[in-house]
Amino acid sequence: MMHPAFRHTQRGATLVVGLILLAVITLTVTAAFTMSGTNLKSVGNMQFRNEAVAAANMAIEQVLSSPFTTTASTDEISVDINNDGTYDYTVAVDRPACVRASAISTTSSGGNGSSTELGIAATPTYWYTIWDITATVKDPSSGTSVVVHQGVRASPMDDTQRNLVCP
Repeated sequence: MMHPAFRHTQRGATLVVGLILLAVITLTVTAAFTMSGTNLKSVGNMQFRNEAVAAANMAIEQVLSSPFTTTASTDEISVDINNDGTYDYTVAVDRPACVRASAISTTSSGGNGSSTELGIAATPTYWYTIWDITATVKDPSSGTSVVVHQGVRASPMDDTQRNLVCP
């Protein structure tokens, strides 16, 4: 049997330790729950960014498949990224900008019968042009946006074409 003097010496230390451990476990679970929500938002943002970059690249490819050097304009292109029949993103493609033109000489030199030696008009100069195409994708719900720049070299063009599109 228990002695009555032994019951009086317990002061509730087990209860206090148990409450402290319960509070620590509760704080740990709350912190883990908060961090998992933050990680979920981060993964969602990365998914949006990757899909937006893919949509911008699809829109740039569509512009590149058109005669963009002669009909350069600003476009808004709707993109269905997951092929479900509904447009997921609207991509604003800026007017392609000619950045640089490099001359390509079509004469064969070497001193034997060039156009200057024969006294006839020189052959036309052709140009490779370097273009910058910028596509912007905006998410209306979050307000975030992704900008993609793509550089491309266009097929050779003569002086007249170059002067029209790439001054």
